[in-house]
Amino acid sequence: MPGKDAATESAPLDEIDRRIISELTRDGRMSVTQVAENVHISRAHAYSRISRLTSDGVLTRFTALVDPIKAGLKSSAYVTLKLKQDSWRELRDQLGAIPEVHHIALVGGDFDVILLVRAVDNIDLRRVIFDQLQTMPGVLDTQTFLVFEDVDTR
Repeated sequence: MPGKDAATESAPLDEIDRRIISELTRDGRMSVTQVAENVHISRAHAYSRISRLTSDGVLTRFTALVDPIKAGLKSSAYVTLKLKQDSWRELRDQLGAIPEVHHIALVGGDFDVILLVRAVDNIDLRRVIFDQLQTMPGVLDTQTFLVFEDVDTR
């Protein structure tokens, strides 16, 4: 809706909505017919629910989960950033434009932003951190936490 912040707006979800979301989270390629069967509702009802969840912004996109190692991204790290005050909005788009940055979160605490960075190897990871992240205007400090093993719980 115009004038409302989509990030803070809460859509009313019932148990059927939650079950549909669970099914699609488990397998985003699942057909509407299969979702309907698994949730025990009609195909038309599943279709209308999925359409509403999508138009309301609850379901934002359908995507594939990729095994980073098998995709050639053998080095991953969580990188925290401390920012200059009021630089978040400017940096958000710049961070999102870096292909190796797979997730961005504005957080509270000892740092301002945490990123999941995936690279082909440690040399490439070093390039992203030292040549791209640390040189951005507005970035005051970074800290890097190497990922030794990923466990996707979805």
